[in-house]
Amino acid sequence: MEHLNLLDYSFIVGYLVLTLVIGLWFSSRASENTGEFFLSGRQLPWWIAGTGMVATTFAADTPLAVAGFVAKNGIAGNWVWWTFVSGGMLTVFFFARLWRRAEILTDLEFIELRYSGRAARFLRGFKAVYFGLFINAVIIGWVNLAMFKIIRIMVPELNPQLTIVALVFLTTFYSGLSGLWGVSITDAVQFVIAMAGCIILAVLAVQSPAVVSAGGLTKALPGWLFDFFPTFTSSSSLQSINGTVALPFMSFAAMAFVQWWSSWYPGAEPGGGGYIAQRMMSAKDEKHSLLATLWFTIAHYCLRPWPWIIVGLASLVMFPNLPMNQKEDGFVLVMQATLPPGLKGLLIAAFLAAYMSTLSTHLNWGTSYLINDFYKRFLKTDEDEKHYVTVSKITTFLTAVFALYITFFVLETITGAWEFIIQCGAGTGFVLILRWFWWRLNAWSEITSMVAPFIVYTFLQLYTSITFPMSIFVIVAFTIAATLIVTFLTAPTETAQLETFYRRTRVGGRFWKKISSNLPDVESDTGFGMLFIDWFLGVVMIYTVLFGIGKMIFGDYLQAALYLGSGLIAGSLIFTDLNRRGWNNLN
Repeated sequence: MEHLNLLDYSFIVGYLVLTLVIGLWFSSRASENTGEFFLSGRQLPWWIAGTGMVATTFAADTPLAVAGFVAKNGIAGNWVWWTFVSGGMLTVFFFARLWRRAEILTDLEFIELRYSGRAARFLRGFKAVYFGLFINAVIIGWVNLAMFKIIRIMVPELNPQLTIVALVFLTTFYSGLSGLWGVSITDAVQFVIAMAGCIILAVLAVQSPAVVSAGGLTKALPGWLFDFFPTFTSSSSLQSINGTVALPFMSFAAMAFVQWWSSWYPGAEPGGGGYIAQRMMSAKDEKHSLLATLWFTIAHYCLRPWPWIIVGLASLVMFPNLPMNQKEDGFVLVMQATLPPGLKGLLIAAFLAAYMSTLSTHLNWGTSYLINDFYKRFLKTDEDEKHYVTVSKITTFLTAVFALYITFFVLETITGAWEFIIQCGAGTGFVLILRWFWWRLNAWSEITSMVAPFIVYTFLQLYTSITFPMSIFVIVAFTIAATLIVTFLTAPTETAQLETFYRRTRVGGRFWKKISSNLPDVESDTGFGMLFIDWFLGVVMIYTVLFGIGKMIFGDYLQAALYLGSGLIAGSLIFTDLNRRGWNNLN
């Protein structure tokens, strides 16, 4: 195994120095107040805010996971995350402008804007610690695990544990200095580097001797591996490659019809949330918030995955005997086998970019919860802004230390962490969407939607053989039933609180008539029918562009033209409607 040369290290060191310079450049601006530190003073243009969303969801684990899906279930295996397109488009057209309009610092601050009483205070404080510290540490942990694999295979001369610790502390340093401004600018740079590196790798993979001698990917592999949709045929009738099987239709159904609207998942929360909401709230205005989320959805689903998919297919040709539990490693093995000196350093820099962009955003986002929604809300309520910024920097460091502990002493596999979080958030999306549009939901509804999935998940694990993704059906049904029962058994939110929320967001809709009838002076949103049409066209646009690019890559130019033409028409209709009604006032 060849070690890295001077040119390789030049790419790596050059990238690390660049990120540090950006962090130092924005350090004084971020120290002004928590609004600058966590929301960039609400001045981000759409292309920086949207690219930041894309870069954050492009972590070191993401290419490995996607390559693993392809190596296990063919291209159709990606429906485990492609199904979130529908939820993403809901966020674009229904929620992006509402989050910006709410004028809050974090999405957890929404809880006490929308609900009232002790239950609301408890819910906000609990979610601040639960998501800001524990769930955030699990997410950072699985990202660290992926980077650990890359370092272990690609740079064997380095100690992977010490390298991860050093990278975490470097990222903590620049993100703690620069706040969201520095994080967002480095995200944009990191996304370009990471995408360029993965495209180069995909080209080299299909030109590798193993693939070329086999006649190319389409001749070397069974045809069903290239299908974009799951097979309706029994998997036993399809050619298998060392355990690779077609995605079963019922698994697809669980994800396509239930998971996208019902499950909480970081970066794909129904109704927006987490660091996606943070970027929407940091945008210049409602127009920039909507455009940022639309650009994120297009780049996330249409542009990013194809280099990873190509590498995943190439790994089946180059390393056909990889056991099932090591399919994800095929991506890194392709890197090791195909990259010449110099390009290895570039690809490692690309993965560092993907890794550090995710890490920095999660540290900033998690800290925003712990400071704004716990420390400032419950512990120190009357300190000046300088104090809160200082404590934010200390908390960023402590969160990083805790995430390192989770990485090395708790987590075992990346895929296991994904499935755990999806299942334990199943059903929560029902409340995260309806809390905007139905006045009757209260804090106890949301608390129930968080607790119920854990109860069912534990029962299924201990007493049944039902596993993911079929477990989604059971968990979601139980969670929604329990949530509705608790909603009608408990008192509604105080009317004064609901009126305050309605005045701030002007959300509109027939399910707010009980409140809006008392506020004739509030000009509410209307035209939900057209928004649903835009949503449908948006879903069509994303899938047709996604599949059109895929068809073009595999040389089917006629179908590529049909898909891309359909996507262009859908996109044109969307922008025509938005221009007609006005971007900032979609009534």
